[in-house]
Amino acid sequence: MKTREGRPQHPDSERFRVGPRTIQSFRARLRVNCTGWGQPMPALRRRDFITVLAGASAAWPLGARGQQAAMPVMGYLSAGSQESDVLRLTHLRKGLSEGGYIESRDVAIEYRWADGLSERLPALAAELVRRRVSVIVAAGTPCALSAKRATSTIPIIFLTAADPVLIGLVASLSRPDSNMTGVASLAVELGPKQLELAHELVPPATTIALLVNPTSPTIAETLTRELQSAARTFGLQLHVLHASTKRDLDTAFATLEGLRTGALVISTDNFFNDQSQQLVALAARHAVPTIYPFHEYAQAGGLMSYGQSYAAPYRQIGIYVGRILKGERPADLPVQQTTKIELIINLKTAKTLGLEVPPTLLARADEVIE
Repeated sequence: MKTREGRPQHPDSERFRVGPRTIQSFRARLRVNCTGWGQPMPALRRRDFITVLAGASAAWPLGARGQQAAMPVMGYLSAGSQESDVLRLTHLRKGLSEGGYIESRDVAIEYRWADGLSERLPALAAELVRRRVSVIVAAGTPCALSAKRATSTIPIIFLTAADPVLIGLVASLSRPDSNMTGVASLAVELGPKQLELAHELVPPATTIALLVNPTSPTIAETLTRELQSAARTFGLQLHVLHASTKRDLDTAFATLEGLRTGALVISTDNFFNDQSQQLVALAARHAVPTIYPFHEYAQAGGLMSYGQSYAAPYRQIGIYVGRILKGERPADLPVQQTTKIELIINLKTAKTLGLEVPPTLLARADEVIE
């Protein structure tokens, strides 16, 4: 409907239209009997008139609120802590913003942190299900497995270092065919190459150690099996050390001295990622040449890293969350795989350890930190 001036009429204009009949109805209702607009109303009638107008004006915001859709809620499940996940969440929020979602403006986020205690994850996942969140982000393999056990209906976007098909998260990478999809970093598959690089960096070494987290058995057992096979190929002896707490890390590095290991490979694991500063400091204190699974270790002073950065996978997770909130199904979104693998060498740390990095290794590095 249009007004007499030709402008489109507001959909609620019938409700609030002011015209001769409306004014007459007000006058009749309030029994206004005045000779002109300048003549004041009696006090009682003026209060009644104000009450009617207040009721009419209040009706608009109430109606508008009823028409607004509730803000969607994303659940974030992490084995780490608020402090340790700052960088990852920065990249996740960037992916969300690319899909048009800004935290607190377009989407609310419910955070659940296990603070390094993986045994808490099942209960935390159940909390998010009871909260009836719109989608769950599972930041790591243990989180993904806990979320999968908690719900088969709420969409779950995961990040896993293992093969998501082999560990039962999805039916296939191209067609997940479930309420789950996400990003597979496939960091476990990089383990043998990390062992090879450690051997190339320290050729005289005959014994190399692997540090794994026993509370992440899927990754720990798979990586141990892969590296034991690779060690036999290179004629090396592999020692497997376990750590799931900060105190365990101190014990593990103290054990290395007695084993006389020539180098150390750090497993991909959320707990280790959260303790990256401590791991780099322990490797320096015990003078152990160490290779790490993420760029951020080398950038924090670690000797060498072979793998990826946190940036790309978490940004992709944020993008997928946005697509889910817009109505797409996880079953129709293929699992993304990491494609950018880089070798970073920290020459400053190498000099501190008294190591001379082979020129052939330096030539293959994607980044050299001096």
